[in-house]
Amino acid sequence: MRSIVALIALLVTVPSDAAWLRGNLHTHTSESDGDSAPADVVAWYATHGYDFLVITDHDKITKAESDAIVLIPGEEVTDRLPKKPLHVNAIGLTRVVLPQKGATPVEVLQRNIDAVREAGGIAAINHPNFGWAFGAPELVQLKGATLLEIASGHPFVNTEGPPSVESMWDLMLTAGKRIWGIAVDDMHHLKRVWDTDVVLPGKAWVVVRAEKREPAAIVAALSRGDFYASTGVELVDYVVNEKSLKVTVKEKNLARYRIRFIGSGGRVLQETRGLEATYAIRGGEGYVRAKVIDSNGRCAWMQPVFSAR
Repeated sequence: MRSIVALIALLVTVPSDAAWLRGNLHTHTSESDGDSAPADVVAWYATHGYDFLVITDHDKITKAESDAIVLIPGEEVTDRLPKKPLHVNAIGLTRVVLPQKGATPVEVLQRNIDAVREAGGIAAINHPNFGWAFGAPELVQLKGATLLEIASGHPFVNTEGPPSVESMWDLMLTAGKRIWGIAVDDMHHLKRVWDTDVVLPGKAWVVVRAEKREPAAIVAALSRGDFYASTGVELVDYVVNEKSLKVTVKEKNLARYRIRFIGSGGRVLQETRGLEATYAIRGGEGYVRAKVIDSNGRCAWMQPVFSAR
């Protein structure tokens, strides 16, 4: 792969030898509501091709060690209002963030986002449709969040809605919010794999382009949107410059692929069938993002490019 960048006003550039690293940003262990010890969870990801992992146990930073995989401190700040779970993941933080409370979903989420940033982390807004707790009207009011969970391996977070979280993402982007879409496992279980109520690993992930294989570089790549999210689709290349976006897909398991370029309001600007597609930036789109869908329903999402108006 050559370069993946998110255009805000200028191109963000990284060294040509930057590494592509696969990781999971939402993971639980027996230190909160997972069924397996931190060492066992880390070992699973390390032996299944992951380069980094964020353990996000509820309201605590779980300590673990590994020579095989990069571990980034994390926490799921777990707040709520009556019948409304309001969760924010903290990634790369330096200290525990306690739930900040509040009177409304917006107030609760904003206070927790602010607290995550004050603790040195970046904030990911988790599963809006979990418990149907909040949606686009609340999301467009929030400030300072870096990431939004648009896809999840958790079977009960209602990602597809309606309304889908991906459509909420488009509404945020259309409103001018600079926020990146992530796919996560929200992993809870390594055991009882025959049970339909378990939340297993390996369902969704991100692939970042980092200058170094270390926590600070990975968090920096997440912060600038230098990654794609996936539920199974892999890319060969994603190249962005001032004039175009080009996507090249890795063919797997005889699947067929559709490559969509999506703009303001979630409007499909162009769709191509095959392993490669290019979109010419015309200007005035507001933003353009790419999405790949395979014939088995697996997807990959690239981060939005913001074009000149």
